[in-house]
Amino acid sequence: MRVRVPASTANLGPGFDALGLALALYDEIEVTPVASGLRVEVHGEGAGQVPTDEEHLVVRALRAACARLGYRPDGLVLRCYNSIPHSRGLGSSAAAAVAGVLAGYALAGMEPDGAALDLAAGFDGHADNAGASLLGGLAISWRDGQSFRAVRLEPHPDLAPVLLVPAATSATRVTRGLLPTEVPHADAAFTAGRAALLVYALTAAPQLLLVATEDRLHQSYRRTAYPATGRLVDALRTAGVPAAVSGAGPTVLAFPASDGLPTVVDAAGFTRYRLDVARDGAVVVARDGAVGVARDGGDAVEWG
Repeated sequence: MRVRVPASTANLGPGFDALGLALALYDEIEVTPVASGLRVEVHGEGAGQVPTDEEHLVVRALRAACARLGYRPDGLVLRCYNSIPHSRGLGSSAAAAVAGVLAGYALAGMEPDGAALDLAAGFDGHADNAGASLLGGLAISWRDGQSFRAVRLEPHPDLAPVLLVPAATSATRVTRGLLPTEVPHADAAFTAGRAALLVYALTAAPQLLLVATEDRLHQSYRRTAYPATGRLVDALRTAGVPAAVSGAGPTVLAFPASDGLPTVVDAAGFTRYRLDVARDGAVVVARDGAVGVARDGGDAVEWG
């Protein structure tokens, strides 16, 4: 079978570890059961850099799903065709985990359920990217005890995300290490208000995105990890363009009024991607041609 999973941009400014938006840039895997052994091929992003054995994240996620479901494949051939840049804040690890988990469900002959989000999100420790990749659209995620949950909302049709991707990479574990253990109460209250407003802006009122993407919880603390990213976010916002760090960075997420960015903004060193919002989430295509989408449609779908 084949599994296709969209990229995602998370946090979106104030929605730290809670908000994710699926993007129409896809990784695709092909999984073929064989008599024995494991063969992993990686094409595109990450080729020659990621493991091609049991340590490959798709394989680990697939094994975790199969173990959860009580199924043990004899052998596997895995082919990965990657378009999502790695270590740039576009949810490549979450997409890999989602792909592996859904492949595990498909191999076991079972439909994905709420445990699929738990399994996929467990690899990152938060569900903002995984929720968006699974469900598509705008995902709000949270942790309920030891379980991850997510709900899908329909993004406004006028959203036109632009992602500005640098050549430099960034590790989430490094940028998380820059965050303080405590923040001022005023900053927490400010960010909570902006996060609530951001949900409204993304679904009903894009004209409010500039103010709604303001954040005092995490972005300022991470600037030392990618100063060029911080300068570009500042320049875009000064020019009136809603902008934020995408996930853990160093990619910049922007919502310009049109495809073009203001000429006064210097984006040298960044590659521009104009990406549609991925309205559907991960898709599984079985050997018999049957297609499964990891959500059942509608404006609000809860998962977990």
